[in-house]
Amino acid sequence: MPDHSSRTLAIALLPSLLTGLQSNAAEPAYSAIAPILQSRCVLCHSGPQAPLGLSLDSLDQLLAGSQRGPVVRAGDPAGSELLKRLKGLSLPRMPLSGPPFLSAAEITLFERWIAAGLPPGAGSPARNAAANRPATPSPQPGETVNYSHVETILNQRCVKCHSASGIMGTAPEGYLLSSYAATLASGERARVVPGSAEASELVRRIRGQARPRMPYDGPPFLDDREIALIVAWVEQGARDAQGKPAAMPTGAKLRLHGTLGGNWRLDGLALKVNAATRLDHSPQAGDYVQVRGRLLQDGSVLAERIRPR
Repeated sequence: MPDHSSRTLAIALLPSLLTGLQSNAAEPAYSAIAPILQSRCVLCHSGPQAPLGLSLDSLDQLLAGSQRGPVVRAGDPAGSELLKRLKGLSLPRMPLSGPPFLSAAEITLFERWIAAGLPPGAGSPARNAAANRPATPSPQPGETVNYSHVETILNQRCVKCHSASGIMGTAPEGYLLSSYAATLASGERARVVPGSAEASELVRRIRGQARPRMPYDGPPFLDDREIALIVAWVEQGARDAQGKPAAMPTGAKLRLHGTLGGNWRLDGLALKVNAATRLDHSPQAGDYVQVRGRLLQDGSVLAERIRPR
């Protein structure tokens, strides 16, 4: 005789079995979070300058963790430092270029992946993910340099400190480099003077004309190619990613450091000095000095105070 009771039990259990299979199949693999890492994290976390040695170019590197140990723990989202950073439970919150930070849906994806045991997924790009990442845009011969050509350099080497919640806490002197608008901001003082690299504090810092030289974690500092690219960007009008030149921040305060030369030149920059200019402690040619001044309409610098440092 057929065993109808066994068949009935199997039919009754079928929906729950299917639900369990669907639930397991729906758990995200590394291949689902890799695009987020590539678009939001590897700007800083790749190569020899990766903070604390944490590279996020591949699954192998993510699992290797940082100098402080693992950043993800299989089955333990709450104990995974990566998730704490994404949520802001540990500081600084990541990515440093935020806000905006990752969306709630993106963070949940990481949380589910860790809870599921860090599955790699079929065809997961466990190695050599960096080789598939689009190269940093480079200007073509004769092309005007715009913000998209320098943004990656700033994100990789500067934003780790110069962001709202950087590794040093708040951004040094309140200067943010996490966006085009922030980089060009001139409310407190201008650090970028469109059309004049010599009058731009940002350029003087990365060249080492002003101390301390930046980035602060150097050496190595920016290489000659990177510096030349940022200089060209400033000289060509500090254009946005669409190629529109920045407005001249006429009247903005400036604070420049450098070596004073003859005829009131700061390195290669001619200063306008008049009877109202304060000359503290008799600055002489060859002195390392601080110049406080204002940007005039023609782009020249009116020195209000010069003093040796």
